[in-house]
Amino acid sequence: MKPLLITGTDTEVGKTVLTTALVAYWQTYKTLDRLGLMKLLQTGEGDRELYQDLFTLPQPPETIAPLVFKTPVAPPIAAEREGQTIDLAPIWQTYQYLQQDRDFVIVEALGGLGSPVTWELTVAEIGAAWQMRTILVVPVKLGAISQVVANVALARQMKLEIAGIVLNCVQEVTAEQQAQWTPIELIESLTQVQVLGTMPYLADTRDIDKLAQVAANLTLELMM
Repeated sequence: MKPLLITGTDTEVGKTVLTTALVAYWQTYKTLDRLGLMKLLQTGEGDRELYQDLFTLPQPPETIAPLVFKTPVAPPIAAEREGQTIDLAPIWQTYQYLQQDRDFVIVEALGGLGSPVTWELTVAEIGAAWQMRTILVVPVKLGAISQVVANVALARQMKLEIAGIVLNCVQEVTAEQQAQWTPIELIESLTQVQVLGTMPYLADTRDIDKLAQVAANLTLELMM
């Protein structure tokens, strides 16, 4: 099974929420023994620390985020400010190790599909070159339709396989607002990609039981 790349239309759209929900689902209903998890690349603190705090992952700690920069900006800028260069070799080696050692691998991206990983490569290009399937997380907000259409077009241009779209309520919204801002039928018609469900707004994104339930309500068979 191809590894699953969790990406989004932008930063702060819910990639980490979906990633933790999927891991919580595996922990609750399956087992973490055969699941691999990694952050493609991390700038600043946050995701790696969250994963280690929430889950007892049966994998070497350094494989959770094989490359980390302290400065919370785009990776090429972070590396430059810290007097370093971005070496993709340890990321690739970790990715290969998890693929060979685990039944299923989840990789959380950074930013959106067009976000730079190096001065030359974007998230979409890395995902395509490394033969990942991707889930595109889309925030439920005004303007989401154009963002999802543009990101799907970019994915197709880069020949990145899209397994589906997950909508995420980044704030409390009404059913009417959801229907107006992210109409599922229109999004599917414009992109020809299936919407796998909508994640509700979560005031507590560390509630493992709730996260597992959120994941269980998505169309998981197209992800796993």
